[in-house]
Amino acid sequence: MRGKVVAITGANAGIGRETAVALARMGATVVMTARDPERGAEALADVRARSAGTTVDLLPLDLADLTSVRACADALLADYERLDVLVDNAGLVMARRTETTDGFETTFGVNHLGHFALTTLLLDRLRASAPARVVVVASQAHKMARRGLRFDDLQSTRRYRGFDAYSRSKLANLYFTRELARRLAGTGVTANAAHPGYVASRFGRDGDMRFEPVLRLGATLLAVSAEEGARTSVYLASSPEVEGVTGGYYAKCRPAAMSRAALDDVAARRLWTVSESLLAAAPES
Repeated sequence: MRGKVVAITGANAGIGRETAVALARMGATVVMTARDPERGAEALADVRARSAGTTVDLLPLDLADLTSVRACADALLADYERLDVLVDNAGLVMARRTETTDGFETTFGVNHLGHFALTTLLLDRLRASAPARVVVVASQAHKMARRGLRFDDLQSTRRYRGFDAYSRSKLANLYFTRELARRLAGTGVTANAAHPGYVASRFGRDGDMRFEPVLRLGATLLAVSAEEGARTSVYLASSPEVEGVTGGYYAKCRPAAMSRAALDDVAARRLWTVSESLLAAAPES
């Protein structure tokens, strides 16, 4: 990874931080992003210390604010001449329905739309840096969205349940990955999705969800470490075994099966078009 530039969203904690450590140890220039400045600064110092890497930087990024997304993309384009890997890692789950700065339901807005916006803003730089890679952190939770996305209610205005919204956002991640791979065919830029497993991290435990005791018990009994959870993201970002491979879904560094709903090409293309329209209609788009 020497000479390569890698950007990672949500790199201040959990698998994002461990992904940053692993890729920095391989010699990459790693650009971490975080929405919280204090946590970001602490994570930056930790990653630099653990990787012995001085080429680790930090940019602010709040995926719930499109102004922040655009500013982050502008900074990446201004400060780095190339972008070899983009890891769309950040994510959340919310107990109650809230909205982003731009008026989107938060789970959908952060887990899908924010990453969609950031990635598309960086596509030209990724193409110019080819061979390049996009890694999207999805989840086996996508299989819970058996009926696919509710295109008539993507913002969950009629009915909201936290884990249902999360599952649909992870299905959206797979639609995005597969459609991105199709659109980038022949450019030298690949797109693949990763399932990290049930990771012992702070995901869903900072007040986002109300079943924190259940999450703590699950982390004790079932979860893998954040370092282990990051392995598939690191593999997809760096391994020569997946050079030129695109449109896949991986778990434990191996191809994994998607749900039947996730293989719906028509829905994937529709989500891309709808996402473009939603972003175009956002304030100051």
